[in-house]
Amino acid sequence: MGVAGLALLAVLVAVQWAGGALAQDQQGGEPIVLTVLNYLDATSPGAEREVEEVWNAFERNNPGIKIVREDLFLEPFHQKTEAYAAAGRLPDVIYMWPGGRSSTLHTQRLVKDLTPFVDPMRDEFSEAALVPQAGGYLAELPIALTATHVLYVNKELLDSLGLQIPTTYEELEEMVPALKAAGKDVVLMGAQDDWVVQSTLFSMIVGRLVGDGTMDEIIAGRAEFTDEPFVKALRFYASLFEDGVLSRRIFQTAYNEVNPLFASGKAPFLIDGDWKVGNFLTDPTTGEALIPPEEQENFVMTVFPAIPGELNHNTTSSVPGVGFGINAAIPEGSRKEEAAWRLVGWLTSAEAQRIRLETGAAFPSRKGVTSDRLEPLAQERSRFYGRVGGTYVLDNVLDSKVYGPLNVGLQEIGLGLSTPEAVAASVQRAYDAWKAAQQ
Repeated sequence: MGVAGLALLAVLVAVQWAGGALAQDQQGGEPIVLTVLNYLDATSPGAEREVEEVWNAFERNNPGIKIVREDLFLEPFHQKTEAYAAAGRLPDVIYMWPGGRSSTLHTQRLVKDLTPFVDPMRDEFSEAALVPQAGGYLAELPIALTATHVLYVNKELLDSLGLQIPTTYEELEEMVPALKAAGKDVVLMGAQDDWVVQSTLFSMIVGRLVGDGTMDEIIAGRAEFTDEPFVKALRFYASLFEDGVLSRRIFQTAYNEVNPLFASGKAPFLIDGDWKVGNFLTDPTTGEALIPPEEQENFVMTVFPAIPGELNHNTTSSVPGVGFGINAAIPEGSRKEEAAWRLVGWLTSAEAQRIRLETGAAFPSRKGVTSDRLEPLAQERSRFYGRVGGTYVLDNVLDSKVYGPLNVGLQEIGLGLSTPEAVAASVQRAYDAWKAAQQ
């Protein structure tokens, strides 16, 4: 079966079996076994639909393919990915990021270039989803477009306190005394894991105060992290703690522990990625939601207010989304490669993306995917993308050996254990060591 035929099969709504080499023949041929490393928050309301309507549906419609799937979440997933890569035992299909979090897979070309598979249906995807990734090629086909920074606002709580959504940082800072007097935090984050601040907050700050052009210069070695623009971004981040906008308690709050805190009105603001929407929607297994649909109209998705001296206004940090890649060791033209592409095609199909849109798991990378079953907060997420611009996510454009020290440094600044200047110097040293190793 040629690439065009595979692409056609990939976009079929149900990926119905069309016969051919992959079907179990009537003489009892053995199915092709595909191993998969998948990223899944099993506690999220949409997890059961993802398993039943996406993964189990594929196996029902493709009896010639058996899936052996391993579901992991947060750091255990990334640790397992690196372990598989180091051991040369990468699964056949693997969930991936377009950059830093999956840099080993990209830069060592451990996964196939999917461009030849995608080209016949390229115009069905947003062009932003198909840009070259960290290795210079299309290593994973994104299931979504992702904004890693969102300021979630409990508008009803603000109204009850006589406050309004701030448009400038000064307005946000002025709210601090009133919110503390009411026994409220100002901004919640579940930042116990070190990636959270960098990905969901500091990348946006850098986009506003440094800009992608200057970051390109730093990445190329023509400017440094210790130069004033980047240090200025670190200083502003430090001021969030000094001004009482952020509490050091965010570093004691586990990632998903923040969800009920925000839903119950502990603070009027939450900073997280756009994917957090899924944690607040109705769980189809229980019929319950952290934020019931009738209350979701009281919540707004926006971005951090204007920062003094910002170069870019009203921006989030955004990236072509996560997706799935295929192990480069699978022989070209083999039945296993055909089976792997069939799976990736289904996982990125319009039907699978519609399901994730409804559960709040992801915003579609395909054009025209919509649903009349969206809860109000999922509808708000769709509107959010038309209201903001986007700049780099740092862990997508920096190597892990560089953003790792930055992640740790951001926690140290927040805890009062380091200074912006010291963290900038540490990150520059890490960059210099990484750059030297590339020679």
